[in-house]
Amino acid sequence: MEFTPLSLVYDVCIISALIVVAKVIRARVALFQNLFIPTALIAGFLGVILGKYGFNVLPLSEQASNYAGILIAVLFATMYLGKREKAGFREMFKSVGDTFLLNSAAEIMQYGLALLIGAFLFAFIFPDVISWFAIMMPGGFVGGHGTAAAMGAVFQDAGWADAITIGQTFASFGLLGGVFSGIAAINYCARKGYTTEIKKVGDMPEEYKTGLVPEGKRLPMGENTINPMSLDPMAWHLALILVAVGGAYLINEGLKILFPAVSIPIYGIALIVGVLLFSLLKLIKMDAYVDSNVVSRMGSCATDYLVAFGVATINVNVVLQYWQPILVLCIIGFAQVFLFFFIFSRHLFRDHWVERGIYIWGWSTGVMSIAVLLLRIADPEFKTGVLEDSGFAWIFVSFIDIALITFLPIFVIQGWGLAAGAVLCLVSAVLLGLAALIYGVFNNQGKKVFPRKTV
Repeated sequence: MEFTPLSLVYDVCIISALIVVAKVIRARVALFQNLFIPTALIAGFLGVILGKYGFNVLPLSEQASNYAGILIAVLFATMYLGKREKAGFREMFKSVGDTFLLNSAAEIMQYGLALLIGAFLFAFIFPDVISWFAIMMPGGFVGGHGTAAAMGAVFQDAGWADAITIGQTFASFGLLGGVFSGIAAINYCARKGYTTEIKKVGDMPEEYKTGLVPEGKRLPMGENTINPMSLDPMAWHLALILVAVGGAYLINEGLKILFPAVSIPIYGIALIVGVLLFSLLKLIKMDAYVDSNVVSRMGSCATDYLVAFGVATINVNVVLQYWQPILVLCIIGFAQVFLFFFIFSRHLFRDHWVERGIYIWGWSTGVMSIAVLLLRIADPEFKTGVLEDSGFAWIFVSFIDIALITFLPIFVIQGWGLAAGAVLCLVSAVLLGLAALIYGVFNNQGKKVFPRKTV
């Protein structure tokens, strides 16, 4: 069926209906409350159950799976739009240095371990399975469905017909497993008192569990910085966000023409355009009329729809294929994520280690939307600043991501997978070492124990 503007309307309306139903379920079912399962995630699973891979009663278009990429650009466009921090570029980079180092190390480590272990795994346990198989685990886990498809296409052109299918399967396992394991990790940390914004389940206000805020506790969403007689304030803020998103896509198209072999994530460009747009508003003395609270709410709204669309359009069929080697590699992938969260994140992040670590957990097992989803569970109002730090750090991390996606498949095809894995593990260790030297190592109580100050 041809995709039309009406198809888009139908898709949004269907997902909106699922969100309404999911909200009722979250407000009334204790299980979902105690697990802190977000309404958007419930809506997404309802979409899977009722979609074409389930009962097939939801007429979502074939383009519905592409909306998440657009919505993540909307979210990142809002991150610095309206923010009035005095710190400059250098100061901001300094403030997110540990985030950059650990996020980079997490991605590089996952690729490195997969290549190292995979080289022996498929030589002795699965000798009949192509040796290229192992790299598709991090391609699906840390890369998501898009990266898995991109890397799979390279291997498919090289003669491996099932590469894309394998990549999509890993991406599906990673996404689903990452959500549930991440929620379990957050619940554990909340009970232990490690989280900043949420506490033990029993101590949390009822509105955190049900998601319904009673009268007397409701806060305003923002201010009317624009007189409605001239322009509705919501229209003003929405227009600014869409200008940033549209500008990001235009810049991306230009970069594709100038550098066809390079692909820069659209959400990183959207973040930069948002910063530049707000700088322009400052220049013309209009920045005071941008309410950061309104912008933040719009970004949060995009997040909900992003998660709902992303989960609802999962291809269930790919999960049912190639289960044995996939299961083994998935165990390796989740073990790496667990290790990174409870060891490296806990002892190398200067503050908010749970929130910063759970963002890495989500991104290392799914896509950016899952990272944001898990962070939102641990930090419902994004008060810790982790989302902004991670978004800014990803401007720089994205270049590492591009290099890995571009060159690793070539190395693997040439038979250099084992050597590449060893080098990547070494690089990851160096990045972790730099984080320890520059920012310090912290004990379980958050006290710096390395490097020690000398008298």
